[in-house]
Amino acid sequence: MRAFFSVSNSSESGTFFAALAVGIGLGLGCSSDATPTVVTPPPVQWVQVWSDEFEGPAGTPVDGSKWGYDTGDGCGAGICGWGNNEKEFYSTDPATISLNGQGQLMIVAQRAPAGLTCYYGPCRYTSAKITTKAKMLANPGRVEARIKLSAGQGLWPAFWMLGHLCGAGTPWPACGEVDIMENKGSQPTSTSSAMHGSGYSGATPFAHTNTLTSGSYTDSFHTFAVEWDSVSIRFFVDDVPHYGVTSDAIAHYGPSILNQSFYVILNLAVGGNFDGDPQSDTIFPATMLVDYVRVFEKK
Repeated sequence: MRAFFSVSNSSESGTFFAALAVGIGLGLGCSSDATPTVVTPPPVQWVQVWSDEFEGPAGTPVDGSKWGYDTGDGCGAGICGWGNNEKEFYSTDPATISLNGQGQLMIVAQRAPAGLTCYYGPCRYTSAKITTKAKMLANPGRVEARIKLSAGQGLWPAFWMLGHLCGAGTPWPACGEVDIMENKGSQPTSTSSAMHGSGYSGATPFAHTNTLTSGSYTDSFHTFAVEWDSVSIRFFVDDVPHYGVTSDAIAHYGPSILNQSFYVILNLAVGGNFDGDPQSDTIFPATMLVDYVRVFEKK
């Protein structure tokens, strides 16, 4: 039996996770009817250390002091299809990624223009991918984003992190990956969270799907977050915990990736292994809206 823990997105979730942090002290006085004393530690106090609120005029590119771009079809990085047989060509074109003038970032997947070539032939789609690599590293703490998704089979929006040594001498998955939110466009009521490292990558045992009890992730914005330290990692949707893993559980499969810093990534992939290639292009253009990204450390 695996030692990781998970709970459904319900009103009981907060109680369950709070109980994990409760310390029990026994009253050991002389009286025989001494009752146990429950000592609840104070709630974690977070200090915001970095954010992007995506404020600015419509058509403005992302802040270059905070974000860099990954571009192309992955071949330039030596992983054609970005390692997942994806079909998008990542672009910096403002029509593909820019601020919308209402305090949000738009990442737009659309049909590719003629003349653009990908590893599989004429490119079918363009989209965008941004990363804080070489700009900002999130230390153990909390990372969150408020996002509204687009529906459509074959879409693959993601909010995720890679370990600080990824691309700097340590190969994947040893460098570590944390998927705060991934969505199959064919399933607009569900998102998933996962973790990858040596011995638990690909079809990782550390993954969990969270399904809304009403509505969908395309109807409105939802907040996706992760909190981690050297001991455990916890995933949240709208501040309700839905999944967690302990370092002891990770040790059954391989070295823990938790005690490190990560850089943050936002992208909207199209096609590939996760949700298959789109069976219809009527879903395009498809827009992923990001209201903010915020990073916190413990006070």
